[in-house]
Amino acid sequence: MERTLGSVPKPLIRVPEVTVYFWMVKILATTVGETAADFLAVTLNLGLNVTAYIMSGLLLLVLLNQFRLKRYVPANYWLVVVLVSIVGTLITDKLVDDFGVSLVTTTVGFSIGLAIVFAIWYSRERTLAMHSIRTAKRELFYWAAILLTFALGTAAGDLLAEASGLGYAQSGLVFGAAIGAIAIGYYVFHLNSILAFWLAYILTRPLGASIGDLLSQPPENGGLGYGTVGTSMLFLCLIVSLIVYLTLSRKDRPRGDREMLDFDDLK
Repeated sequence: MERTLGSVPKPLIRVPEVTVYFWMVKILATTVGETAADFLAVTLNLGLNVTAYIMSGLLLLVLLNQFRLKRYVPANYWLVVVLVSIVGTLITDKLVDDFGVSLVTTTVGFSIGLAIVFAIWYSRERTLAMHSIRTAKRELFYWAAILLTFALGTAAGDLLAEASGLGYAQSGLVFGAAIGAIAIGYYVFHLNSILAFWLAYILTRPLGASIGDLLSQPPENGGLGYGTVGTSMLFLCLIVSLIVYLTLSRKDRPRGDREMLDFDDLK
């Protein structure tokens, strides 16, 4: 889909505006990714392999639809994020539980993989900015980076909360404090906006995972014992409510496309 500004055709931005609503849904989605993966693989006893096949298939279908839309549509975009969160969690769990790869190795490996994606993306497009994602190529890089941030966040969160023995609540506080430091760096010390965004995006994954584990895991494992079903349903309901609100209010519509899309709505 393209719109014309003057005589120059301009593709629409494919991702939402980064607002407080973006971060709210992102953290909720990361929490669902942790608890839903555990619910499917463990509670329903589907196992990691079957769960991974099902979720990867669903992700592929929804992602193909995302590229077909060629613009930001809240319901489809955030469904992709939720499914990427689940698949990213399953990738890490598969490597650690089935192949015996250590959490240190997965954390380092996914960090290197993410750095490589960013390097290739920047070398080809000369930007990593959210508001520049107007083409299929840039969106491919974007989703590849997102998948790696979820896998990395899962590994880093488990490493800090479980392997180190710190616990879910304390780990959540550590990651929350790190995100707070990034916010201070951005608003007070003028940290580069693109760097601040991606650092916060990476850290919201283990923050959400720590919250999910804290709520869902039994008390003997350091959790509050609400279970994967209750926690997943609670956060899914919150996500759906926010998506409905964003769809109706258009609060997170990309600023660069608002005038063009509003004109279309009037036709």
